[in-house]
Amino acid sequence: MSGIKRSIKRLFSPITIMIVPHDAEKTYHFKMPSIGILILCGFWFSFTAYMINVGVTTKKYNDLKDKADYYYTQFVEVRSTISSIKKAESQLKTMLSHNKGKEDLFKNFEQADSGSVNIELIRQQIEESVNTVAELKEYLKEQKDVFYSTPTGLPGGDGRISSDFGWRTHPRSGRSEYHTGVDLPMSSGSAVKATADGIVVFADWSAGNGRLVILEHGFGFTTCYAHNSEIAVKVGQQVKRGDVIAYSGSSGNSTGPHVHYEIWKDNVPIDPQPFLHKDT
Repeated sequence: MSGIKRSIKRLFSPITIMIVPHDAEKTYHFKMPSIGILILCGFWFSFTAYMINVGVTTKKYNDLKDKADYYYTQFVEVRSTISSIKKAESQLKTMLSHNKGKEDLFKNFEQADSGSVNIELIRQQIEESVNTVAELKEYLKEQKDVFYSTPTGLPGGDGRISSDFGWRTHPRSGRSEYHTGVDLPMSSGSAVKATADGIVVFADWSAGNGRLVILEHGFGFTTCYAHNSEIAVKVGQQVKRGDVIAYSGSSGNSTGPHVHYEIWKDNVPIDPQPFLHKDT
């Protein structure tokens, strides 16, 4: 019992602390119990440990945030490229799933922590795949334009030809002449249709050709439709394959209702027969 009393007495025994400034003669001193000094030391150590812990935690948080931002950026970029290739893949599947012919194909054509090194490699591979698909898409687009600009099928009639392309004896004059197209018999007033997409460059009376329509299609193709009874289009009008551009008749230098049909390629008349029965 007497030992405890001595320990308590030591804790509360005063200790004198002296402060001696170097630039002054006067000194400062004060007294405080021993237990007070122990409490102050304990508080200082606790505060220092707390501040160190806060600093370490803040640094870890900043590091984790930087990593999260980096991975999020990588994820968004990869997700964007994957979305592009899926879109391109879907377009190709749609195009290739239509096996009814070129027209169906072209109609549907219009309608895209593994470590940073691996993600970059995946991104590059995806970009290469997208570029390959884009090149294929561009090729198909060009082929589509060629397809729709190439005269295909009959402008009218049932396929019979009353006068072929080439040298012949004119049915009215009896003279030998070069026939620059084919004559397709048609009943008067039947629809005459464009055989390719194009623009009307002539739609008027033209002496021996009667009422004549001329279409420019691009890629060097021009088509002519003569001896019509009525013209249904105007100069500058855009037409699609199958659009009605005139009605058959026997106007101009003609012996009966028919359509005189010509195809020109690079300003030279060519035989239309190989184009009359192509699949559309």
